Amino acid sequence: MLALRAVIVALFVASVFVQAVMVPLLNSDLRDLDADLAYLRVPVLVLTLAGVVTVEVVLACVWRLVTMVRRGTVFSAGAFRYVHLVIGAFVAASLVVFGFAVLLAPGEAVAPGVVGLICLLALAVFGVALIVLVLRTLLAQAVAVDGEASRMRAELAEVI
Repeated sequence: MLALRAVIVALFVASVFVQAVMVPLLNSDLRDLDADLAYLRVPVLVLTLAGVVTVEVVLACVWRLVTMVRRGTVFSAGAFRYVHLVIGAFVAASLVVFGFAVLLAPGEAVAPGVVGLICLLALAVFGVALIVLVLRTLLAQAVAVDGEASRMRAELAEVI
């Protein structure tokens, strides 16, 4: 748990660094684009910030889920809120990556194969959202089994 928390903190610090330092630098670099590509500046900045926010949402939710695991409360209805946010963040990240592909597709600035690879990456990120959805189903089953076990323990306690 400690190692995972250290990784989460490091990634969160990196994401804040990207927001505070790298995005402004990207903005200044994009100002120097040719006139025919200048229209890409704002969409690229917005998509970059949206991508970083999706990463931060996932990190915050995983932090909360790790806390729930440590406390022994992960098999409860409260965990679903964070799992749903993770799924939503991965879907949003998939759309962000696909948005980059759409931005880069017109013209000859980027090879069609690169745009195809970016679309494949968007599909992979969406696949992660589907994997988390399957894990959510497993969590639901575990919560149901835990609830049934608690009910049976209560009934057994009444009998005894």
